[in-house]
Amino acid sequence: MTRHLHLNAFLMSTGHHEASWRLPESNPFANTEVEHYRELARIAERAKFDSIFFADSPVLLGDIGRRPAGSLEPTVLLTAIAAATSRIGLIATASTTYNEPFNLARRFASVDHVSGGRAGWNVVTTAGPEAARNFNLSDQPAHAERYERAAEFLEIAFKLWDSWEDGAAIADKAAGVWGDNERVRPIDHLGRHFQVRGPLNLPRAPQGYPLIVQAGSSEDGKGLAARYAEAVFTAQQTLADAQAFYADLKARTSALGRDPDGIKILPGIVPVIGSTETEALALERELDELIKPEYARAQLARTLRVSPDDLPLDQQLPAELPDEDEIEGAKSRYTLIVSLAHREKLTVRELIGRLGGGRGHRTFSGTPEQVADAIQDWFDQGAADGFNIMPAVLPSGLVAFAEHVVPLLQERGLFRREYEGTTLREHYGLARPVGRTSSLQEATA
Repeated sequence: MTRHLHLNAFLMSTGHHEASWRLPESNPFANTEVEHYRELARIAERAKFDSIFFADSPVLLGDIGRRPAGSLEPTVLLTAIAAATSRIGLIATASTTYNEPFNLARRFASVDHVSGGRAGWNVVTTAGPEAARNFNLSDQPAHAERYERAAEFLEIAFKLWDSWEDGAAIADKAAGVWGDNERVRPIDHLGRHFQVRGPLNLPRAPQGYPLIVQAGSSEDGKGLAARYAEAVFTAQQTLADAQAFYADLKARTSALGRDPDGIKILPGIVPVIGSTETEALALERELDELIKPEYARAQLARTLRVSPDDLPLDQQLPAELPDEDEIEGAKSRYTLIVSLAHREKLTVRELIGRLGGGRGHRTFSGTPEQVADAIQDWFDQGAADGFNIMPAVLPSGLVAFAEHVVPLLQERGLFRREYEGTTLREHYGLARPVGRTSSLQEATA
């Protein structure tokens, strides 16, 4: 079978560049305006993107002077977008550290029902002590503990989604029987972190399970992805690093008895597109010049666990930085940033510029043809199954990609011209999972 790209649009308020809100055409209040996101989803759907995606965190991040702050709860937002679209997949982030399995299983099953089978869940464990303090904790749980909890959380979610068999709702009006009680069962889960009786108070969702997405690239994160994920969002700066990550995760997935083609690896790319390369680079410079260094340096200091005073703008990073093993937060992103700075011998000011567009994701400025070439290069060389498209400016960056890059990918036979299915799983070429209770009954029949 011909291999095709998968494209996900990662939508963030006015765009991924932290200074995007300062451009004359930007709406600085777009972060809380539903119609802004509905229109972005319609743009992506017209271009036949597989899905759209919203990040989330249960904490107000950083200084609100820096960029539009505050975000709508993403599963609520997805239900509003579902009514304005018909085919595009709808992926939201939710934390396993600061939620309960029953609530999230119900919420994502609800989005799947509301959207007709287009829901996806980006499973995160949430780094940083600030979030912990919103949930009756003085500090974040240890990295390994968060991932252990996440694995148990997912196991419970699968059990809950399967607590109703397909066909349990029979709606027999003549007999006066709406549902078959024999096809709905409690799960009676008792584990280290959770005790959940079940069953879910909602019939099995159109997709069976929402698409499971994962975004951590630490050792624990890759282990969780290999066991459960069907799509992985990752940040890689170089082709070699992306190839190594791709090969490693596919091998881990295969070693666990899963089909490695059943997990789609989508590195992030922040495209800045111009009709000429000069035009694209000029827009990139304009955005970078709008970054306020004092905000960006403070954010970088928090990431590196140092004082802002330790980061003079025109010097390279200090030689003495914590080892990754000492970081209990976003380990893989910490390592990526430090490696980027050391590899390219960047000053703090230069590093801030590089991170301003994508927070560690690959940025690329050029013509539509150059962007399409960059995408095809990684796709053809075993570094990606597709890409997490992260426009630097919204909506203009998404429009430019949809109208000028997607047609090139279609002409090259790399991307669909029409949707072939109606569910998110079908877009990603994944089968609807058979319920665990159903498969057990079939095996013993």
